[in-house]
Amino acid sequence: MRITYNPQKSLFEKYASHELGQELCEISKLLDEHPEIYAYAHKDLNRVATQETGRPGLSVEMIVRAAILKQSRQLSYEDLAFHLEDSQSFHTFARLDGRKPKKSVLHKTISLIRPETWEKINREFLKTALIEKIETGDKIRIDSTGIESNIHYPTDSSLLVDSVRVMTRLLKMGRDLYAFVVFPNRNRRAKGLGRNIKYSRAKNRKQHYRQLLKVTQETLSYFEKARELILPQECLCEKAHAWLVEYETHHPLIIKIIDQTKRRVLTGESVPASEKVISLFEPHADIISKGNRETIFGHKLNLISGKSSLILDAVIEKGNPADSERFLPMLERQNDIYNGYPKSSAADGGYASKENLQKAKDLGVHQVMFHKKRGLQIEDMVKSKWAYRQLRNFRAGVEANISCLKRAYGFTRCLWRGFQKFKAYIWSGVVAYNLMLMARIKLKSG
Repeated sequence: MRITYNPQKSLFEKYASHELGQELCEISKLLDEHPEIYAYAHKDLNRVATQETGRPGLSVEMIVRAAILKQSRQLSYEDLAFHLEDSQSFHTFARLDGRKPKKSVLHKTISLIRPETWEKINREFLKTALIEKIETGDKIRIDSTGIESNIHYPTDSSLLVDSVRVMTRLLKMGRDLYAFVVFPNRNRRAKGLGRNIKYSRAKNRKQHYRQLLKVTQETLSYFEKARELILPQECLCEKAHAWLVEYETHHPLIIKIIDQTKRRVLTGESVPASEKVISLFEPHADIISKGNRETIFGHKLNLISGKSSLILDAVIEKGNPADSERFLPMLERQNDIYNGYPKSSAADGGYASKENLQKAKDLGVHQVMFHKKRGLQIEDMVKSKWAYRQLRNFRAGVEANISCLKRAYGFTRCLWRGFQKFKAYIWSGVVAYNLMLMARIKLKSG
């Protein structure tokens, strides 16, 4: 893959007169004001782009602009490839110059941009918002939400069935590479036991679980034996190396799944959430419980919004930390972005504590409003009851920000695999959201 770096504006740009076309035109102007963002992305793309000869591929500018289109319109890579070819506005915005990239090329290049790069890109646009007085960062609101990983609902039986299925697939690959890898296929048996567990009465489930555990452990023994046979081979081909990598990835997870099923089902032990494996394919996913709402499996997102509704910051958490633990670190990050703390902050009741209030005041935040008082006095938080009501109403706006991100920017469920890709998905969505919002503000004021 050969990546070129030549950000430049075309002489012939034509956008549709439709509202969306005009928004894309305004976003394009914002991107032109920040050519340095392509230098950030260029470092990521050059990590794998080692080819120096041959036909030039997509430029960094094309890739970044295509990624923004993808996230702002929530398109699959296949749909993105179609719209880039079919829509004049999309083609113009991405500055493809007659190119018609395939979905595989778009996927390979867009997925290389790291979350840290998207975060740096977002901060560049926040600088523009500060200069143009769209957003000063003096008044902020903080809230958290959960974002699902793209996995099925985890049950002990489904995780065991997944384990047998994955091991069987890898054993078949091993047998294709080396004929001496032999094993019995227990896939159908595992699926049947999984159905029995799902539809049987509670008193009969333990018996089916014991049988499913036996099938899983038997397949695991053949899986481990296959590694012992393949590893000593003097000349390992590329596929054999890939097989061993998959083995090292899945083997410890399968061991944990077997162990947690024995503890939970057979002995009735309560396994801590931090020790559980909830997916063989997205092992980074956490168990997120928020109040009395439905438990989700993914990651917690803490975000900060300003008066303009721009997303000023976002942190994808590992684990399920309490909101109260994240209040001060989020304020510290605002200091990094704006070289100073906000004058006013509004947050949900989960962030409230006397310690958080006092430390925020010590940092120079004059008014600190928590939606639920949690034993705190209004006079300690803000200057007056009127100021409290104003900040309380202001805080409610972050719910609208989260709703928009979930409905229009894919923050309900992340479709990209791996924790780093999860973070890249969220940050690219934040950039797309902020650019669209800034474009609308400019069009409205202009």
